[in-house]
Amino acid sequence: VQLQASGGGLVQPGGSLRLSCLHFEFTLDYYAIGWFRQAPGKEREWVSCISSLDDSTIYRDSVKSRFTVSRDKARNMVYLQMDSLRPEDTAVYYCAAAWGYFGTESAGYDFWGQGTLVTVSS
Repeated sequence: VQLQASGGGLVQPGGSLRLSCLHFEFTLDYYAIGWFRQAPGKEREWVSCISSLDDSTIYRDSVKSRFTVSRDKARNMVYLQMDSLRPEDTAVYYCAAAWGYFGTESAGYDFWGQGTLVTVSS
């Protein structure tokens, strides 16, 4: 059982990308969806998440006001809109789904996607 994350690529500093998270078998509405990232040589870190109860969102400080997480329930998709990208945002980005958990700890998430690479470089 896996989520599918897509939308990564190469973008210049200051540019934008939108990542998508999809699962073909279950409805994402019932799960909190978290986004995590792992830069080369670094530990994986939490980026953002959206609640299953009321779609409330939280963000790590370094991406606040630049990244936006949202749901499209009709398409069973969750998006991470990333604006004003910086070289330090370069990483493999993962989406993950949590049943009964909404937070920043990766251990709280039940299902993970395979990751999509975001490279911010001029």
